[in-house]
Amino acid sequence: MSLFALIAALLLEQLQPLSSRKYLYGWLSAYVQFFQHHFNAGQRKHGMIAWLVAVLPLLAAVMVAYWLLYRVHPLLAWAFNVLVLYLTMGFRQFSHYFTDIHLALRMDRLDEARNLLSRWRGRPSHELNAEEVARVTIEQALIASHRYVFGVIVWFVLFSALGMGGATGALLYRLALFLRTQWNAGDNRVEGSATVDASPEISYRDEQPGPDEFGSFARITFYILEWLPVRLTAMTFAVVGDFEDTIYCWRNQASKWPDYETGILLASGAGALGVRLGMPIPQGGLLEDRAELGTGDDADPDSMQSAVGLVWRSVVLWLIMLLLLSMASLIG
Repeated sequence: MSLFALIAALLLEQLQPLSSRKYLYGWLSAYVQFFQHHFNAGQRKHGMIAWLVAVLPLLAAVMVAYWLLYRVHPLLAWAFNVLVLYLTMGFRQFSHYFTDIHLALRMDRLDEARNLLSRWRGRPSHELNAEEVARVTIEQALIASHRYVFGVIVWFVLFSALGMGGATGALLYRLALFLRTQWNAGDNRVEGSATVDASPEISYRDEQPGPDEFGSFARITFYILEWLPVRLTAMTFAVVGDFEDTIYCWRNQASKWPDYETGILLASGAGALGVRLGMPIPQGGLLEDRAELGTGDDADPDSMQSAVGLVWRSVVLWLIMLLLLSMASLIG
């Protein structure tokens, strides 16, 4: 059932992208800001209480809804899982930016590519040259594919296996990511605002968590939830890409990135693709110091296309593994 729910959600999003997702983000942003406004006294325990009060009722509601629908008919519960996955997972939440940037670089429209990347990152990108635009775009795509697809799948499958409803796991992961982003100090941008399309969940702030104690519980919780999915994604990149280079970059380069979990994703993705990521880029008139990740060629439109293939091969591998596990369970 979990496998078919995942396939159905992916197909549904490809056929009918959710155009109203920004309104959902707007509502969710107002929801979490309410708790931040009323609970934030600058201490970790207040952040913990706010996180639990904000998240647990939503998870409980989803779990109860799943079980009520299951008691009526299992097919209704399956449809509910598909709906939640449709809202929380998918390529279309970021692929339009990647595709448009890729096309702009192919057509030598550098200014257009810079503007699109600026909207996606939520940071000015007008100082980047074509190679740097391609490089940063691949980085964004690797992180987005994990957080919008692979991370959601892991927790959906885990909760399904535990009999708690896969929708609950998918929602838990996405809420944890959202709260970690919104309650991270030093960034006032809000999903649902005019910059909603910038996908601030994967912006540079992920590499520089702020010191605000209120948001520390959200950061720690997401780190715990992210530990297993990140490593499964990196292992998948190794299997479907260049295995030796992926393992080498993971072991020797990931720790050089400010955020280690993000470094695992980027280093393993760079090794699997045989392309160099990271490295300093101009930002605000200064050179932003970033570690070099990966081995091989400089990023270009061809390597961007290879990144698309890497992600899709990874998705197919995960679906095949789920199919084999489902068959083994039925046989057992």
